[in-house]
Amino acid sequence: MNDLKPIMLKLEGSGKSQRLLAGIPITAGMKSGFVTLKPQESIGEHKTESKEEVIIVLAGKADVYIEGKLMFSAGGENLIYIPPQTNHDIKNNNDTTLRYVYIVTPVLP
Repeated sequence: MNDLKPIMLKLEGSGKSQRLLAGIPITAGMKSGFVTLKPQESIGEHKTESKEEVIIVLAGKADVYIEGKLMFSAGGENLIYIPPQTNHDIKNNNDTTLRYVYIVTPVLP
């Protein structure tokens, strides 16, 4: 881990998803990405497995589904925490573009 270096990445708005941090060897295990969802798009249901996830809404409104049910809606400048082993989906059920950054990190033993 002593070989880790600070880096800066630009958030690019083209495409649905941009990988930011891909884990080892760039980080100690953290991964992240920048997501842009057009109106009525979804990232798709997936499971966090043995990782924690944080979603930071930058613009628009994210509808957060847990186990297939709407849990809450989060507008710009909100942080969402997804615990390990949680099936979830992020949907843009609105008329404006949704942009957010996700950060995933392994759970420590």
